[in-house]
Amino acid sequence: MAKLILNRVAKDFGTGRAAVSNLSLDVREGGFLALLGPSGCGKTTVLRMIAGFETPTDGSLHLGERLLADASQSLPPEKRNMAMVFQSYALWPHMSVADNVGYPLKVRGISGEAYRRKVGEALSTVRLEAYAERRPADLSGGQRQRVALARCLVTSPDVVLLDEPLANLDRHLKQEMEETFREFHQRSGATMVYVTHDQSEAMALATDVAVMSEGQLLQVAPPAEIYARPEGRIVGGLIGRGAIVSLKSPIGDIRQLGWEVLAPLFAGEGGDGPMADILVRQEDVILGSEGLVANVESVLYEGERYAARLRLDDGQIVRAFSRLPLSVGERVHVVIRNGWRL
Repeated sequence: MAKLILNRVAKDFGTGRAAVSNLSLDVREGGFLALLGPSGCGKTTVLRMIAGFETPTDGSLHLGERLLADASQSLPPEKRNMAMVFQSYALWPHMSVADNVGYPLKVRGISGEAYRRKVGEALSTVRLEAYAERRPADLSGGQRQRVALARCLVTSPDVVLLDEPLANLDRHLKQEMEETFREFHQRSGATMVYVTHDQSEAMALATDVAVMSEGQLLQVAPPAEIYARPEGRIVGGLIGRGAIVSLKSPIGDIRQLGWEVLAPLFAGEGGDGPMADILVRQEDVILGSEGLVANVESVLYEGERYAARLRLDDGQIVRAFSRLPLSVGERVHVVIRNGWRL
């Protein structure tokens, strides 16, 4: 295996706006990168360029020292030693589970004991040894997804590409499959690139998250870092369920803002610069007997807690969690213990 490198990659379909523009990205060997962004942001186009289904109009892609593609040439998909898992599973209905998993080996001319051993190892990795002779129609959605994983693993690919593979699953099965993907990554050691528009999937699965918008790469960081220290309004709004408030810039070049800094800013004091966007997470808005006065605009019961939308007296919106029920129109006090200047 080797590092996957995208160097100033662009893709223009001639529609007037580039699908991907000037994107540079290193996917570390054995890493699990999630490409995250809204529909139409270019993340699937990036995945298709990595796979070899699209040719970049500018820039280059490398796997270690090997050139995969640039604007003048492109290695065909079958010569890249990559595997792809699609949203639709793409299983042959007339074949058994074992035959589906072994199909890429047959295409490569591998048979006999080597074939049986590799299929058995792949099924073992996804814990489907007992289902080898069943047909896809006899399996659950999650089991079919695991067959697709085993099929991509059987050829020992350098890179595994996943195009929104959990989009068709219900919430309970999606959580189960997230655990399967984590285990799959740990046991296979493969480099994985995972496309999703669901930030909770990206945060739960990936070692690194790359956020895209309108064909551009905005930020790449481990999940905990991108959650705590997002760059810009788009990343801050896409990751987590916080709110962005606008306040005078605090004195000094600080970005992590505690209540001792935020309280004067909300009171119109302590800021000497232009207006700044400050991200406030729900878990950092604490309801109590003192602090800023807010009006409860809406309340959503989430089972273990209530999620409330609060309007401050200056008109700005923040969000908070509460263990106790709240009423729309109720007046409450909040302390914002932490904010992040974008």
